[in-house]
Amino acid sequence: MIEFQTDSVEMPLLDDGRIFRWLTAVAGSYDRLLGNLCYRFCSDEVILQTNREFLQHDYYTDIITFDYTRGRKVGADLLISLDTVASNAAQLGVPYERELLRVIVHGVLHLCGLHDKLPGEREEMEAAENRALSLYDEMGEM
Repeated sequence: MIEFQTDSVEMPLLDDGRIFRWLTAVAGSYDRLLGNLCYRFCSDEVILQTNREFLQHDYYTDIITFDYTRGRKVGADLLISLDTVASNAAQLGVPYERELLRVIVHGVLHLCGLHDKLPGEREEMEAAENRALSLYDEMGEM
């Protein structure tokens, strides 16, 4: 099950059914099952406060993932700053909607075991994000 909530921001337009099918397929490609995912969209201030309180990080980020994965079944609460998504999209010269999808799948990829902190991991994560975004596009053509 995937749930979308907001905290101090307007709910973005999302194709819930397509996103569910997409994330199920992405998780399956890593031999994982999709469990409960709760995405909460928020502002930069909310994500900064959460980063400070729970991770002792004093900086803005696009996503924080609280992982509840058990075995092969991935589950999490995922907090996404729509302010940071918008600024990243502008900086990268990509549509806001595309950047939001990238961040949505980024959290699931972490749950599937991918990382992006050590040398080489960022490139692996970006390649996985790009494959996932291509899959999303293909699913719209079905």
